[in-house]
Amino acid sequence: MTRDIGEALAGVCEEAAALILPLWKSELEVFRKADESPVTEADRRGEALILERLNALFPGVPVVSEEDASEFGTPDAIGPRFFLVDPVDGTKAFVRGDPNFTVNIGYIENGRPVAGAVCAPATGETWFTAGGKAMKRTVGGTAAQIAVRAWPAGAAVALVSHTMKEETAVKLAEQYGFDLREPMDSSIKFCRIAEGAADIYPRHGPTMEWDIAAGHAVLDAAGGQVTTPDGAEVVYGKAAEDFRNGWFVARGA
Repeated sequence: MTRDIGEALAGVCEEAAALILPLWKSELEVFRKADESPVTEADRRGEALILERLNALFPGVPVVSEEDASEFGTPDAIGPRFFLVDPVDGTKAFVRGDPNFTVNIGYIENGRPVAGAVCAPATGETWFTAGGKAMKRTVGGTAAQIAVRAWPAGAAVALVSHTMKEETAVKLAEQYGFDLREPMDSSIKFCRIAEGAADIYPRHGPTMEWDIAAGHAVLDAAGGQVTTPDGAEVVYGKAAEDFRNGWFVARGA
């Protein structure tokens, strides 16, 4: 199995996005998972489609997916190759009617995200890896290469959570040196940095591997990086920690 599968993953994400989009702003019932996070029928339908497609395209490659993990738990161990799937990252945004929710598939080899695709159903944008590069296309359009931008002195933009407290944002600005900040949900933050629209996404809070793997792959391919705050590599396949991440920082150039 080749690593260069990002465009195939993009097609699956776009198919799931087309299934999910009619449910946006449709007043779907919101359920609560064991951890009190929200889940909707869009999450469930999108995941079912993605799992079916991945099984057909890549038989035998394990998949760790958010809703399945929520219901049945994460595997106790995982091999060197597997997929990480989040059918609707940014469910809270989806429920609010905001456009910043995404469909995500990341492919992991030996602890690294080597291919991935992220689709934003509300805007029709898809970002994916291809031939060692990062690409972007919109519905009906052709794909074009994207890349991170140089750090703009005096105008660096950080993408942060809607719920971040002001004192926390000020401390992060002092630590990382950004000048402006924009609140945004979901893995689209990685993609905005990858396409040169923003510069840094510091995450000093909990996430799961399926939240970030696809965006990480795209950002890496665009010339950016995702590390721990002290510069160490972010690795995947942490079965012993139930696939939870520690703090990380996503950056452009």
